[in-house]
Amino acid sequence: MRLIEELCAEHELIDAGIGALRTYIERRIAGVAGVDDGRRFVRFLRVYAAGFHHAREEDVLFPALVERADRPEAGPIAVLREDHLRTSALLSRIEALLAADPLDAAHAQELHAAAVEYSHVMWRHIDAENSVLFPESEPRLRRAGVFELPTRSATVEEAEARDLGRALVAAYPPFDDRMVVRGDGCVCCPALGESCPGLERAWWSDSEWEELDDHLGEG
Repeated sequence: MRLIEELCAEHELIDAGIGALRTYIERRIAGVAGVDDGRRFVRFLRVYAAGFHHAREEDVLFPALVERADRPEAGPIAVLREDHLRTSALLSRIEALLAADPLDAAHAQELHAAAVEYSHVMWRHIDAENSVLFPESEPRLRRAGVFELPTRSATVEEAEARDLGRALVAAYPPFDDRMVVRGDGCVCCPALGESCPGLERAWWSDSEWEELDDHLGEG
C-alpha cells in the first residue's frame, strides 16, 4: 500500500533528523553552534515531519482504520495521536528556548531536558508505527476492501524542508542516546498498561486469538 510504504520510508530521515537535533543542541549548549541552524531544525521538523508526514497519518491513515477497518479510536490510534500533540508542544518549547542568544544556564538545562523528552517520544513513536501500526494496518484495510489510500507529493515548501533536514543530518551526525529503550512491539511503549491495553487486546478478534492458540499448540 503506497501511503504506508511512503510513511515508513519517511521515518528514516525523520529518525536521523531527531538525532541530529540532539547533536546540535549539545553543541549549542557548549557554545559551538549558532542560532540559525536551530531555526532550520525547527522548520524541518514542523514543516516536513509534522506538516507533511504526521498530517497524512492524521488525515488519511487513522480515519481509514477507524471508519473503513472498524478499528477503535481508543488504544494504539489514540496513543499515536497524543504523541503528535505532545511532540508539537515540545517542539514549540524547544523553538522558544533556541531563540535565546546567548543561552544562560537555566535555559540551557531546560532546552536539554525538552530535547531529550522530544527525541524519546518521537523515537518510540516511530518504532511503534514501524513495528506495530503499519504491519497491522495494511492487511486489515485490505480485508475491509481498501487496497489503496490517497497520498500526495510534498509541496515545494515541504520538499525544501525535507532537503534541509538531509543537509542538517550531514552537518550534525545523529546523537546515539543509549538511555532510550527502542525496539519492536507494544512492549517498548510506555503507554502499554497505562493508556493502552496493547494492540492485541485493542485490535485482535476472537478468531485471531484462536489462531494464536493453534500456533502455540503446534510448537
